[in-house]
Amino acid sequence: MDLKSKEYIDKIRSLAKQKNAVIFAHYYTRPEIQECADFIGDSLALAQQATRIDADILVMCGVHFMGETMKILCPQKKVLIPDMNAGCSLADSCKAEDLAAFINEEIRKSENEKIIVVSYVNTSADVKALTDVVVTSSNAKKIVDQLPKDAKIIFGPDHNLGSYINSVTGRNMILWNGACHVHSRFSLEALLQLKAANPGVEVLAHPECKAPVLAQSDVIGSTKALLEHTIRSSAKRFIIATESGILFEMQRACPDKEFIPVPPEITEGVGCSCNECEYMRMNTLEKLYNCLLNESPEMHVDKEIAEKAISSIQRMLEMS
Repeated sequence: MDLKSKEYIDKIRSLAKQKNAVIFAHYYTRPEIQECADFIGDSLALAQQATRIDADILVMCGVHFMGETMKILCPQKKVLIPDMNAGCSLADSCKAEDLAAFINEEIRKSENEKIIVVSYVNTSADVKALTDVVVTSSNAKKIVDQLPKDAKIIFGPDHNLGSYINSVTGRNMILWNGACHVHSRFSLEALLQLKAANPGVEVLAHPECKAPVLAQSDVIGSTKALLEHTIRSSAKRFIIATESGILFEMQRACPDKEFIPVPPEITEGVGCSCNECEYMRMNTLEKLYNCLLNESPEMHVDKEIAEKAISSIQRMLEMS
């Protein structure tokens, strides 16, 4: 870590202590942001952790919908996010007005049959407000398994995750056609080459990846599940098909192990050597410091939307 980063981290920690603030960072943020955070995890786990924290200010270093979820679960606390423009391609692929129209069309086609709407946590508060139950990549199978066998289910917005859940539950959920631009661009060809060059090495993949990549994987699970697997396993090398930010935490937890990231497909003649979410990388130490210093930008969620959205999250917690 360079001196400038260390100085920023020291100033941020001092300011957080002064203001009784707690810093949360998603696994996909920059290493220096994770180094600075009080808690590191996936989006829902961080929001749940926030409900158990005695602090005046909560700082969510992630993307916009994560700040919304934290605010929904902690309405009385000040929730800050370093960059309000840090969006999410998956959440953005499903606008509330489009989902509402889609639901109404499916109801019309099924002659007003009851439809259950299941939404991935990677969605806006407006979409969660239209949802019956929210799921995460770690609990989606468990929750879908509990829904009536004859239920007509809409699952969104991640088509890859929905397809995977259909395959492991035997369901035929109606899938919204959305995707995470990071997980959907892993190169199957590159993965096959890595497997050939590293015989016997396990492939770990997030279920947001496309089906052909999942078919070549030994372990499929949420970011946290993949991390925990690398810690438990006696293996020393792994091929990883998920956002590369998790490699920092994997390496920190297992300094004696090697993690090989699967590269993305080359698009329009341009490729890169890693898979990084540019929205997560919008969280920088400078923005985090200014965010704490000025207590801005602050996350706000419309009260009516928050009340509707929290019911779908609470139902998930009850079914998990």
